Amino acid sequence: MEEEQSVAKLPLIEAECSARLGISNIDYDQDQHGGVGSLDSAGAPVETRSTAVLCICTFAAACAAFTGGCLASYSSLAESGIIADLGLTVAEYSVFGSIMTGGAMLGAVISGRMTDFIGRRRTLWVLDIFYIVGWLAIIFAEGAWLLDLGRLSLGIGFGLTCYVGPVYLAEITPKNVRGLLMSISQSMTGYGASFTFLVGSFVTWRSLAIIGCIPSLLLLLALFFIPESPRWLDYIENQRLQQNSDDNVLNLFRRKYLHIVIIGVGLMVVQTSDGLCGFLFYMSEIFDSAGISSTLGFILVAVVQIPSFVLTAALIDKFGRRTLLMASATGQCLGCFLTGLSYFLQDVDWWKEASPILALIGVLVYMGSYAFGMAQIPWIVVSEILPINVKGSAGTLCNLVNWFCSWVVSYTFNYSFSWSPTGTFFIYAGMCGFGVAFIAKLVPETKGRTLEEIHASLTHIMQ
Repeated sequence: MEEEQSVAKLPLIEAECSARLGISNIDYDQDQHGGVGSLDSAGAPVETRSTAVLCICTFAAACAAFTGGCLASYSSLAESGIIADLGLTVAEYSVFGSIMTGGAMLGAVISGRMTDFIGRRRTLWVLDIFYIVGWLAIIFAEGAWLLDLGRLSLGIGFGLTCYVGPVYLAEITPKNVRGLLMSISQSMTGYGASFTFLVGSFVTWRSLAIIGCIPSLLLLLALFFIPESPRWLDYIENQRLQQNSDDNVLNLFRRKYLHIVIIGVGLMVVQTSDGLCGFLFYMSEIFDSAGISSTLGFILVAVVQIPSFVLTAALIDKFGRRTLLMASATGQCLGCFLTGLSYFLQDVDWWKEASPILALIGVLVYMGSYAFGMAQIPWIVVSEILPINVKGSAGTLCNLVNWFCSWVVSYTFNYSFSWSPTGTFFIYAGMCGFGVAFIAKLVPETKGRTLEEIHASLTHIMQ
């Protein structure tokens, strides 16, 4: 009975959130008023105002994600310049390169609680401060300690971004455009990495850091114009009235929430345990060992990824999250298998002249498939399925699992690659296959549903 009353209130909740934010849910307006061209009390077109607010909010989240992509690929391009200019040893530079992951894990630990305590908008302010301070530290660095401090600060900002960016957009966007806008924002991490790979070949490491700081400054400007999440405001108001909360880690393992936690954590494992960090961080090593020009490989990867990101944004609200996720994971599985097969042909001395081409095709298929869905959609689904009363703890757990798995893959890749390149990529292919099965069996479709409808259906499953 309680569940039925909850579902019956969903249109009212959606309407109240829209009213708080000044955004009109187009579908809702059509049902109530017969069209989308209605006027507000001041005589301004509701749809026009809604579009402007949503664009600024999406732009802010996109700037944060783009900065994360820039810093993720920065260290591989800046290595030779920093070592030459500042006289760092390889060990010192290794610390600089890897400390970002530590910072991101720290950001992941505090992301949920901070976002619930101070709000989504203020958390965006905090992460942008970490971004700006980090880039400035690198720009003015004259030694290893300031470089490391800057990289650590950037990592903390990125760890916060991975959680608050999709959560904020999920809570403010109408259901009919939520997938499109969130996909655009999440894909900016890939665009930032591709942009840095292209530009970094022609500028110095300090200039590249200055360029990387620009999106952070644009985010700073946008933050003056974006509103707070109305769902968070309602959550805080309800907390004051009820004086109780389910938002602690132990409550996540209650029967009511266990199914949701399994889906969220599972998606984070699937996204990061399929060899992504191995491909990203050691791509030049893969190309070199396969006998392919690294420069050509990097350019082709960027060329393949960009249309894949665009295609995802165009199709996500038409075909749904599950369909695109399964297609993406299947493509990644094929890419890993082809890459592993190319090394197998080298090992057994068969068809050696074709193995470099096969390796290149495998990497392109993998990276293109990743950009087609796995890059954006896991965090989109996680931000949609987590109920707001446990979102802080559950989001922190998902974020931490995501970064821990990334660290495990990046740390073990060199060891496993030295042991057997063929075996390494076949293992990753197996993980991708597991991902396909996991998505098909457990991940729900969230297209075209309000967040409250999604939460009610998932929590009802386990009651």
